[in-house]
Amino acid sequence: MIRQIEDPKQKQETARKVLEALPEWFGIPEARETYISKSASQITFGAFAEGNPIGFLCLAETGNATVELSVMGVLREYHRTGIGTKLFHQAKAFAASKGYSFLQVKTVQMGYYPEYDATNRFYLSLGFQEFEILPALWDEWNPCQIYVMYLQQRL
Repeated sequence: MIRQIEDPKQKQETARKVLEALPEWFGIPEARETYISKSASQITFGAFAEGNPIGFLCLAETGNATVELSVMGVLREYHRTGIGTKLFHQAKAFAASKGYSFLQVKTVQMGYYPEYDATNRFYLSLGFQEFEILPALWDEWNPCQIYVMYLQQRL
């Protein structure tokens, strides 16, 4: 079941459970804690199985026409089951309904780590397009790939 999470504490608990189980992507404690902390104030969707969180996705407004998929995670045992895609489609529909024109996401550029190569392929499969690479945004070992998706024209 996919649903929007409203309670800030539940947002953080969901983010913590999922992110701590994914050290290949979220192994830097300071970065992980920042994601968890920020989730409390972000638009958050959760995926649940038998009442337990198995994935989540947060959106953050980055401009009056743009929202960012700021963090997303799905427990490893649920990878490749469609949970991430369902989370994304729910978030995308929400962003479009709120009148945003663009959706963006940042990840590590393809070719550096197998885990992030899979992440890149996932975003591309959803319809994101390469926008820009910022080689020094994070550090030289983690060049930032920005993907964008057109949602609709603002009136």
